[in-house]
Amino acid sequence: MMLVTGANGQLGSELRNLLGASAVYIDRETLDISDEAAVRNYLKNNCFDCIINCAAYTAVDRAEDEPVQANAVNHLGSLWLAKYGKRIIHISTDYVFDGTSHVPYHEEDKTNPLSIYGKTKLAGEKAVLDYAETAVVLRTAWVYSPYGNNFVKNILRMGRTRESLRVVSDQIGSPTSAGDLAKSIIEILQQMKTGKKDVYHFTNEGVCSWYDLAVAVMDLAGLSTPVIPIESRDFPTKAVRPFYSVLSKRKIKTHYGLGIRHWREALGEVIKKINDKNH
Repeated sequence: MMLVTGANGQLGSELRNLLGASAVYIDRETLDISDEAAVRNYLKNNCFDCIINCAAYTAVDRAEDEPVQANAVNHLGSLWLAKYGKRIIHISTDYVFDGTSHVPYHEEDKTNPLSIYGKTKLAGEKAVLDYAETAVVLRTAWVYSPYGNNFVKNILRMGRTRESLRVVSDQIGSPTSAGDLAKSIIEILQQMKTGKKDVYHFTNEGVCSWYDLAVAVMDLAGLSTPVIPIESRDFPTKAVRPFYSVLSKRKIKTHYGLGIRHWREALGEVIKKINDKNH
């Protein structure tokens, strides 16, 4: 039996679709992962083959004002799950890098998070690798799905209600379908080697800016709303985002034999699902 934390989020929802009754799904109402005693007791009373930790404090800008709360979930929560759960797949982020590279980041590249969110997620990675007996840390980026709140759904909504959209064009990365990420986690689960701990990157293939992604959303959804490119300085945010956060997937493809499709193909499928849900 698996345990999926953060079960009502985008990735948790996709894992529920795939794992069904073979996993237990919890959210913060069921278990506060930042409470060491609560985690210890829960994992002592319930035996799981593996924890898939999708729980995270993901309000990137709000984290700048709430560093203690962000650290409690992203760092300490991950630590307790790793310490008492032993075997874990832990989801991390491209925000552990500073975005100053111009070539895809490899797992061994120097981390240098610029935001509280990135710093607390990096601390969580390190805790998992220090305390778990068996661990896969999986960094991903630009996640979207038919569930929850995300960039693709926001762009679709605004594309139907506004005369034009202004979207940042100088931040570069790779979008990730939460469904594709969930499928890769299932593949990894079947191949995890006891006692091994490592970091991997997963996104969909291909590279784009947020502007490119918004244009693709309009195109694939059959909307004609103009998308206007702007620079990050025209849209200031409290937390600093990495300008370039493309993640190399060579290691995960080699180690686990994963086939990864292009982001645009995955995007078209998700937009169809979103439209089907709305009708």
